[in-house]
Amino acid sequence: MRDRAWSEMRVLVINPNSTASMTDGIAAAARAAAAPDMEIEGLTNAMAPPAIQGEADGRAAAPGVVAACAEAGPDIDAAIIACFDDTGLAEARAIAPVPVLGIGQAAFLAAMVYGRFSVITTLPVSVPVIEANIASYGLAEACAGVHPSELPVLSLEADPATAEGRLTDCARKVAETENSQALVLGCAGMASFGPAMQRASGLPAIDGVAAAIGLARTVLMAGGDR
Repeated sequence: MRDRAWSEMRVLVINPNSTASMTDGIAAAARAAAAPDMEIEGLTNAMAPPAIQGEADGRAAAPGVVAACAEAGPDIDAAIIACFDDTGLAEARAIAPVPVLGIGQAAFLAAMVYGRFSVITTLPVSVPVIEANIASYGLAEACAGVHPSELPVLSLEADPATAEGRLTDCARKVAETENSQALVLGCAGMASFGPAMQRASGLPAIDGVAAAIGLARTVLMAGGDR
């Protein structure tokens, strides 16, 4: 964190995968959620798989994510890891010179304001990673379930009409069958589908990118020299 007083918070938003168009979408969602005193810088992890789908992809992407956090310059006030798996989060926090947030953890914390939450994610291979993260954060009792939509990460951008239909169906089914007070969007690429999922389910739909932006500002306001 910068030692001098500043009028604007600069937040580095890291896309752990190597798909630059996804970085653009994540950065746009972050800017839409940011307060006027926040500046968002998007970064693509070029030395990573094109999508993070499961533990093996996360392991491959983690070194680049950790390096990006560790190398955050003096003009950066906080870093956000914009993969719902919170890829490399613990390692990055251990060495980064600024606060590091993961969109998964931020989303869970925001959803708990409403009560128990359900997660709707992409493929089944992502479910064990998310469940393990929830348990490691001490939030297992607050999670009603983690549900795959059977949508590959990159299909969210490539075929948004199909993705919206599948995600709203999942949201509706979860609301009908699970005792939850909130939905959590289990992928950074789902931000634009939140409103439709909320309408379909009647439940608040929590986007991790927006949640992490809000939490970053809170952390910096609480711990900075503003």
